[in-house]
Amino acid sequence: MTKKNWIACAIVALMFGGMGAYVGLSKEKAKEAGPQTTAIAPGAKGPVNELYALSLPDAAGVTQVLSQWKGKNLLVNFWAPWCPPCVEEMPELSEVQGHYAAKNLQVIGIGIDSASNIATFASKVKIAYPVYVSGMSGTDLSRHFGNATGGLPFTVLIGADGEVKKTYLGRLKFDQLRADLDKL
Repeated sequence: MTKKNWIACAIVALMFGGMGAYVGLSKEKAKEAGPQTTAIAPGAKGPVNELYALSLPDAAGVTQVLSQWKGKNLLVNFWAPWCPPCVEEMPELSEVQGHYAAKNLQVIGIGIDSASNIATFASKVKIAYPVYVSGMSGTDLSRHFGNATGGLPFTVLIGADGEVKKTYLGRLKFDQLRADLDKL
């Protein structure tokens, strides 16, 4: 590995470490407060169209078009393997996927990390919904949905009509999420 590559890897590692530390330090505060809704107005479609225009590799490296989810209620979870609250909520998101699949709901995960880290994580953890790799561009996409801080986890509830119904910043409160899903 060249010195330039080594430095670049170190910088990326420091960035991920800093983001992980920030999320870890605020974990207790987030648990108490629950997920926060963000600034995007319900009914927004611009970011949804941007999401549907994407083609992203899944955890196995196969490129998938996200427009395949048009016409479904969609729960988009932005996450990272190094984010403890993201990993903690994955089993419950898998349960939501199983329970609400018959009600036209699809949960998808958009991983903000390298393809190799997400593939390694997905091979060790059972996830009952599709997981895609976006790298750092996933942070930009989450910002378009109103995630001004770029914090994780960040979840977006999109109706079958293609409109944003609600956004959640922080670990999900699943009783609230289920109440929101029941309103769809």
